[in-house]
Amino acid sequence: MKQLLILFLLGSSATGLSQQDTRLHEIIDAVSAERIKVDIKTLVDFGTRHTLSDTLSNTRGIGASRRWIKAEFDKISTACGNCLEVFYQKDLVEKGTNQRIVNDVWVVNVVAIQRGTKYPDRYIIMSGDIDSRVSDPNNHTDDSPGANDNASGMAGTIEAARVLSNYTFESSIIYVGLSGEEQGLFGGKGLAKYAKEKGWDIVGVLNNDMIGNIKGVDGVIDNRTFRIFSEPVPPTETEQQRRSRRFFGGEVDGISRQLARYVHKTTRTYMPEMNPMMVYRLDRFGRGGHHRPFNDEGFAGIRIMEAHENYTQQHQDIRTENGIDYGDTFEHVNFGYAKKLTAVNAITLASIAWAPASPKELSIGGIVEPSTKLKWSPVEGAKGYKIYWRDTTSPTWDHSRYVGNVNEFTLEGIIIDNFFFGVAAVGENGHESIVTFPNSIWRN
Repeated sequence: MKQLLILFLLGSSATGLSQQDTRLHEIIDAVSAERIKVDIKTLVDFGTRHTLSDTLSNTRGIGASRRWIKAEFDKISTACGNCLEVFYQKDLVEKGTNQRIVNDVWVVNVVAIQRGTKYPDRYIIMSGDIDSRVSDPNNHTDDSPGANDNASGMAGTIEAARVLSNYTFESSIIYVGLSGEEQGLFGGKGLAKYAKEKGWDIVGVLNNDMIGNIKGVDGVIDNRTFRIFSEPVPPTETEQQRRSRRFFGGEVDGISRQLARYVHKTTRTYMPEMNPMMVYRLDRFGRGGHHRPFNDEGFAGIRIMEAHENYTQQHQDIRTENGIDYGDTFEHVNFGYAKKLTAVNAITLASIAWAPASPKELSIGGIVEPSTKLKWSPVEGAKGYKIYWRDTTSPTWDHSRYVGNVNEFTLEGIIIDNFFFGVAAVGENGHESIVTFPNSIWRN
């Protein structure tokens, strides 16, 4: 009876049922708006966190900020029996690298790794930005509270570490505070390069940049909708891959887009009150975020953020003009909303870290046939596989079939011309990998 109950709660690999994992509901409930509020206030009280600000003071500047973040990760690690590996990762950025680097500066990231029990070298990453700025990007002395941009994302990352450190996962989770975002995405560039050199197998990066504002500059108030930005295909794709896309599709099915769909599906399943909004764009128009450097290195990465921005509170000197209070200050942050988006991240991290890897190879065939054939590479730890398909104009995987522990399958009566297809690996606990889109033709 106990075994049947576990299968019902977690999902049965034998039947392919996608029952909900009650642990994810526990994770959602454990995220604390009050702790996020306290952490945002602490970060704001450092005065400025500008990349080129004071590094020696214990109470002001980027140095004090990152030391406090590291201390929080260390505290979390102590509470979970040293389950986190906490360290600084840094790179020297020289004066004149761009117009926003007016002095030589060490761009220092704070990294905390929660090692997986089975696949310690496979990583899913949640990031927030440490640094802040005012109107002049080179002003590193004036107060720059950066309450929403991006103390909210940094506080959310710390809170996710607090909650998820109470669980063990098969794959590793990394929580990271990235620096130098406002000066040119330098923290992300440094960590992405570090990951490449270390040979990290990164499943994806969830970049959280502004997750605390619910009132837009257009007057819209919305505490349920959030945006997921993702690029269509990796910039590192080969010419052969580009040519192949002309014939069997995939213009909106790159690895980052599949990660975005995974967040969308997980949120819809476990937090149906939320409205995840996938945006088919790398980032906001003409703007950038810290997921981009990871994309540049060929890793999947997305940006999670509020749906309605208030530009009077972003990158602004603190002032009042024409009755409008400018500045990214503490009182504008909605902590309940930041809790919700932190929970979105936490359940996505947990789902991926509990799931097997995605199939590396997926071949598709069925030309001039009344069926679609799929063949994929086996995945260690998978107890079965699920085939997904959708209309070519649909943003989400709308149809699926669990096919058991096989490595090829024919969907009878499903015409290859009319749909897009993908395959996910399903673990013993019912958690699924991110969907793999076909990357080769199955030739008989």
